[in-house]
Parts: sequence; C-alpha cells; structure tokens
Amino acid sequence: MNEPSPRFWEIFFEVYEGLPRQGPGNRTCAAKALGLCRELRDSPAILDLGCGVGGQTFYLAEELSSGTILAMDSHAPSIERLQGAIAERCLSHRVSAIVGDMAHPEQPLESFDLIWSEGALYSIGLRNALHVCHGLLRPGGYLAFTDAVWRKENPPPVVKAGFNLDYPTMGWLDDDVAAIQDCGFELVGHFTLPDEAWWDDFYTPMETRIAELRGRYANDVDASAILDQLAEEPKMHRRHSDFYAYEFFVARRPLAQSWPERIEALEQGAPALDS
Repeated sequence: MNEPSPRFWEIFFEVYEGLPRQGPGNRTCAAKALGLCRELRDSPAILDLGCGVGGQTFYLAEELSSGTILAMDSHAPSIERLQGAIAERCLSHRVSAIVGDMAHPEQPLESFDLIWSEGALYSIGLRNALHVCHGLLRPGGYLAFTDAVWRKENPPPVVKAGFNLDYPTMGWLDDDVAAIQDCGFELVGHFTLPDEAWWDDFYTPMETRIAELRGRYANDVDASAILDQLAEEPKMHRRHSDFYAYEFFVARRPLAQSWPERIEALEQGAPALDS
C-alpha cells in the first residue's frame, strides 16, 4: 500500500489541528476513567502521551486540583499550539508540553503516577507501548488509555480497508485485555466510549472544518480530493459504527510482585516491577 503523499499530510493536519480533539473522547469519559484511579496519590506526576493539541490535557488539569502534567507528541506544530494554550490559561506552573517520541520518551523510569493516552498507543504497537508505560510508572501507578477494537465479525470492505490503513493489527476487546495482563499490569476496569464521544468534539467539528476548507481549495483538484477522502471517515461511522468501538482501559502497575512473576515478566521483555 502506497504511503500518503506530503500533500495529504499537509491537508490532514490543516483539518485535524483545528479540531478540539484529534480522536474520539470527551470530558465525561475522561472523568469516568480518572474516577477508576481510586488510589492515585495526591499531587500526581502525569504523562499525557500522544497529546495532540491537548484537549484531554486540559481536562486532566481541571479535574485534578494539584499535580503536574507533561504532555508529549511527535508533531511539533501541535505542541507549539498547545504551549500557547497553556500560557493563555496561566497553567505553565502545572502543565508543560514537549516534542517527543512515544517509543523513546527519554523520561526517567518510575517517575510518573499516571500515564494518560487517548487513541495513541497503537501507533507504536500496543504491547510495545504497554512495556514503555510500565517502565515509566511508579509501582502502584495507573495507565489510562483508549484503543480501537472490533465489535462484530465480517465488517464491510470500506470499514476493513479504513482500519487496515491506519491500524492493521487492531484486535478485539479480549486481545487488549490479554495484552494488558501479559505486560505486567492489573486491569482495573474498562468501558466503551458512547457515540457522542465520537461526534461532539471530533467528527462534528471535523465536518465543519472540511466544509470551510472546501471553499478555500475550490480550485485545487488535489486538495479537494484529499478533503473528500478525509470526509469518508465520519460518513463511515454513521453507517457502520456497530462494527467497531473505542474502549477506555484503566490498568495499574502492581505495588509488588513475587520473584517468579518478576522473572516471567523479564523473560517476556517487560521491565521488572520492583527494584
């Protein structure tokens, strides 16, 4: 399959960077997931991986009255925009944003109490991402993340092709649960994002943004074709959302682990759970 052209990415980011969020989710779901982190320490150190322009970053800052948040994304323009928003909201004393590689975040091991990642871990392979997060969390720390999963067999070709392009290894709910447990986490809970979490801050603003850009690029055949391509995603969701879902998972790195469990985790490539 051909890689998208530089022009595609130019138009893609022109659409996506103007949205409140770059994927499904909303404040209600974030609060519900945060509520599952029942023993989160006071003034937690939080890492928001794949933060985009920071919609969920600000949810966290508002839901938690204390603590620090480090937001990280590989796309420099998104981080620049987020840094500006942090300054505008006078949150620089609590929230910072940096360009970074999720696979190699270059943060000290066992330095975070909560890692948050909405719709991003899959980009480096879920199991690989879980291992990275495991090492960055303090014992007893929480990982909260969303991931796309299949809900029904035999999806229509347009659905299968769409996910094969972006997430060819996408699995089922049980696959993600197994990955969480295999990578040394305890599953605290999970829930499916409701349909409004796809539309309110994501697909509805996306359709509005695409309509705006159609006017700007009315005489640009290539740009118009890319906008048509991007517009297919919300259309597909309207027709076929019963075949797939976003699931919100909350997992926890255990406080302690027996020596046999430590050895098994190391053999599987996971970091040791205790020093």
